[in-house]
Amino acid sequence: MAARLEYGRLAPEGLAKMRALEHYLNTGTGLEAVLLDLVRLLASRLNGCEYCIGLHTDALRKLHEPEARIQGVVEWRGAGAYTERERAAFAWTEAITNIQDGHAPDAVYDEVRAHFSEVETVNLTFAITTINAWNRLAIGLGDFPGHAGAAVKA
Repeated sequence: MAARLEYGRLAPEGLAKMRALEHYLNTGTGLEAVLLDLVRLLASRLNGCEYCIGLHTDALRKLHEPEARIQGVVEWRGAGAYTERERAAFAWTEAITNIQDGHAPDAVYDEVRAHFSEVETVNLTFAITTINAWNRLAIGLGDFPGHAGAAVKA
């Protein structure tokens, strides 16, 4: 199935700005690469973006993450495989991704702040909002499995 719109061609400056933000997040924040990809994977799973799920699963494998940590990210609360810092980031990811469920609760914010500095909290929030934007582009306009109207691969 073809993309609904070729958003990269139609809005190259916007796409370039998003890529620049991704570059900053990956190279200029000091946030751990594994943490960033786990957060991106969790948000993508919550949003059902098959393209981004595959992308961040592959990235985590390249970082030599154990398969159990990759596959278990959605059920992180019941798994002992994650650090307290990662768990705080996951809770914040859920709160920011599912903002329609009642905004980001103070208790979740307090937990993320217990494990992240002020600037890290801002950069983590940038990472979460950016992956949510990528998910929405891929799902809404892309030609990837998981976007509206596309066949999802088995």
